[in-house]
Amino acid sequence: MGKGKLEKFEDMWNYPHVFEYPFSVVDKASCEMKGNWNRDFFHNDHPIVLELGCGRGEYTVGLARMFPNKNFIGVDIKGARMWSGATEALREGLSNAAFLRTNIEIIDRFFGGGEVSEIWLTFSDPQMKKATKRLTSTYFMNRYRKFLVPDGLIHLKTDSNFMFTYTKYMVEKNAFPVEFQTEDLYHSDLADTILGIRTYYEQQWIERGLTIKYMRFHLPHEGVLEEPEVEIKLDDYRSYNRSKRSGL
Repeated sequence: MGKGKLEKFEDMWNYPHVFEYPFSVVDKASCEMKGNWNRDFFHNDHPIVLELGCGRGEYTVGLARMFPNKNFIGVDIKGARMWSGATEALREGLSNAAFLRTNIEIIDRFFGGGEVSEIWLTFSDPQMKKATKRLTSTYFMNRYRKFLVPDGLIHLKTDSNFMFTYTKYMVEKNAFPVEFQTEDLYHSDLADTILGIRTYYEQQWIERGLTIKYMRFHLPHEGVLEEPEVEIKLDDYRSYNRSKRSGL
């Protein structure tokens, strides 16, 4: 019989590589790890990479295996899901993998200026009703600027046509340098690279015949960011374990 939520939370409370800061706690006190992740936890000066909305942590763990000279931190508020990746990393002794349970809306409170080199957004909720909730919106880009190195990399991997199209418009509007983009990842030149790491839900979507989209772009620090003023067709399908995508 699998563990229940309470047991998983109890496990993670004792995991040395899991840091838990619910909004109610952080709103009253600063995070002591801010600016000190390499010194106080990883004990090296390797680049730090975040996976925001890490879910079960498959990407955080998979990337940590592939790149021992980088440090990876998976971030999500759903602790019961995070337990899977956190437990796997602990069992394997992955010293370059950590997990942070908190709200992504306050992510800038946990990292100092220039402390992070890359951000991965893997299958983020497209949040079609409100732009400021989208993890690729200028609202979040301004937060990422506070801790991402100048011209740091942002990776977007998504099954959502809406999310991918919105992000393309946002990137074009603000003239962000794009390294690569494709609307069908597994039929592109990058199919066999690190992008081949598949999450639990991604495998479900692929089996349903959905294409996986990917974009990699740089985030400059200079300039005032502008939201694109465009109308985008809404996603009209249900994803596994997600609420209806189109409710407008």
